[in-house]
Amino acid sequence: MVDQKLGFCTTADGVRICYATVGEGPPLVKAPNWLTHLEYEWQSPIWSHWWVELTSHHTVIRFDQRGSGLSDRNVADLSFDAWVSDLEAVVEALQLESFVLLGMSQGGSVAIEYTARHPEKVEKLLLYGAYARGRLKRGGPAEIEEEETARITLTRLWWGRDDPSYRQMFTSGFMPEATTEQANWFNELQRVSTSPENAAKVQVTTANIDVLDRLPEITAPTLVLHAVGDRRVPYEQGRQLASLISGAKLVDLDSQNHLLIASEPAWKVCQAAVREFLGTGPAVSAETVAGTKSEPRPDGLTPREVEVLRLIANGRSNQDIADELVISFNTVTNHVKSILGKTGCANRTEAAAYAIPRGLT
Repeated sequence: MVDQKLGFCTTADGVRICYATVGEGPPLVKAPNWLTHLEYEWQSPIWSHWWVELTSHHTVIRFDQRGSGLSDRNVADLSFDAWVSDLEAVVEALQLESFVLLGMSQGGSVAIEYTARHPEKVEKLLLYGAYARGRLKRGGPAEIEEEETARITLTRLWWGRDDPSYRQMFTSGFMPEATTEQANWFNELQRVSTSPENAAKVQVTTANIDVLDRLPEITAPTLVLHAVGDRRVPYEQGRQLASLISGAKLVDLDSQNHLLIASEPAWKVCQAAVREFLGTGPAVSAETVAGTKSEPRPDGLTPREVEVLRLIANGRSNQDIADELVISFNTVTNHVKSILGKTGCANRTEAAAYAIPRGLT
């Protein structure tokens, strides 16, 4: 990977924001998301495949939101509006006329608000694992508010400690199928990216985000990518975005990870969809990348379930399948149960017999 160039700008309320530019081509700006560190994450096993992909055809601009990374950390205002103003400051400092805007997770909400305010600036809107409403704004059982309060209290007490046990809770939600190396890296990113107090304040802000009313105002071409099994931001949040943004396209990603890992098949699907949307590669459907375009998916099986069924038909054990697809044993077990339920098969032997005449071998 080539080196990124760092720069600083100052917001209207006097906060210094650190941004990074890398790559060549038309600009693509990434809105800030959950706690970043421009230097620490640059060549990480979690983020590097994103930067390699996007910088191959674009000048990618990333920045640390206020309170984290290389930007000013001791700040009074960590509100949602302040995050949007950080994005406005970076765009103004770089004198960008128009650009592709990428919003990931909470950054999706920031990107939506920015696009509604500045429709002339955003050529295309790319939303990944995003949502319009934070956890406390989605409705649900009363216990959710108690859970959030407890989580914030624990963050203030445990976030900055050398023992990563508490931060591991977040990592497990972001990437339940991460390897030990990937999980350890993400645990450390959280610690170095900000202070315990700022981490707590960020959680309060994200839980109360609400840009739902902004969605009908979005006119930029929009691609929504969301993992079907996302444990951090439920899939329904992505589907809501796609249904309320006019003309938006939704691409389902067969993964439980909020942050896709480079080795999982869902990353290839994501990669192909982004290339098609940005015009940097041939128009290839998600079904083609997943290897299921040559025949219709039987009985509503997902692309990943088709992969698992193929391997069952080829005599692979659940552990063999987990190793080959780089997913957990428990995930394979759940896929097998789903396959049996959808196909009406009683066991793996019947599932293999079901697959063979349908060319799934």
